[in-house]
Amino acid sequence: MSEQKSPILAESAPLPGASQQAERPSAVKRILGGSAGRNLGLVIALVVLFIIGTVTAGDRFADINNFLTIIRYASIIGVISIGMTFVITAGGIDLSVGSVMGLATVVASLTAVQLAATQSSWLLMVLIPIAVGCAAGLVNGIVIAYGNVVAFMATLAMLVGARGLAELISGRRTQIVTNTGFLDFTRANLLGVPILIWIFAIVAIAGWVLLNRTTFGRRTVAIGGNLEASRLAGIKVKRHLVMIYVLSGLTAGIAAIMMLGRTTAGTSTHGLLYELDAIAAVVVGGTLLIGGRGTIVGTVLGVLIFSTLTNVFTQNNLDTSVQQVTKGLIIVVAVLLQQRFATRK
Repeated sequence: MSEQKSPILAESAPLPGASQQAERPSAVKRILGGSAGRNLGLVIALVVLFIIGTVTAGDRFADINNFLTIIRYASIIGVISIGMTFVITAGGIDLSVGSVMGLATVVASLTAVQLAATQSSWLLMVLIPIAVGCAAGLVNGIVIAYGNVVAFMATLAMLVGARGLAELISGRRTQIVTNTGFLDFTRANLLGVPILIWIFAIVAIAGWVLLNRTTFGRRTVAIGGNLEASRLAGIKVKRHLVMIYVLSGLTAGIAAIMMLGRTTAGTSTHGLLYELDAIAAVVVGGTLLIGGRGTIVGTVLGVLIFSTLTNVFTQNNLDTSVQQVTKGLIIVVAVLLQQRFATRK
């Protein structure tokens, strides 16, 4: 069927440059339609939550210590979410990060490891979780990239396997961290701010630079946008996918260090369902589930929104079931908005 045109437009000649001006969006529309506009929406949502918390809970919520509590609560999930952002931007998924984090806490809190750390340096308890996370990510990456296994199934297998291995190693017992050097580091304050928040900030900044200012980040976005076209363009797709899953494992290992410091214990139950919270924060933050677009700033804001929401419900002694329903509604709305954006594109 031929395209229909307005009679007025068909009969009148266009003015010079009129079509270009009509097609070119204004600067405000370009800003609001880009990442800045999406992040502005998240900031507004966060501000609204803060206003609700202040009105309903009063000084208890508005206290500076409560704000630090919100960020400290968000820091562990936040670090995991940074790694998840890269995975989802590349068009993948990682369901194993929570279990890998739990396994890393168990290995790092073993008596033999703590004894070796006491005899040498507490930094050993920092390196071990990172090594465990990277090793798990390497296995995921090789199975997905070179074994051609769907990311969902490969990481689901790692989720089950890592959790089971953690239970076997620990005998399903909680292992207490006694290394004073490690505990002093993870419980320290720098300029009045807990070290866990500093770690979250450093990981977020490093993630932003890596995604937005490096070839690695551009290749990650390209692979998520069109894997085959990226391969034809000369990108070593398989090797890059392996590195992305190693990066996800690395952030899970860093989160394990933070969890050990916060709870002073290693257990196979650490990180239960954390992968779902991380995916939710990434999606709400604006990273496309189908890949091809990722935002670290949006992920950080998404994590803070869920952490603030939890704090508001806690301060007002509201039922956790209502909180879960609210989180579910937020996720559904975010996915619907993403689908609309993808369809429009």
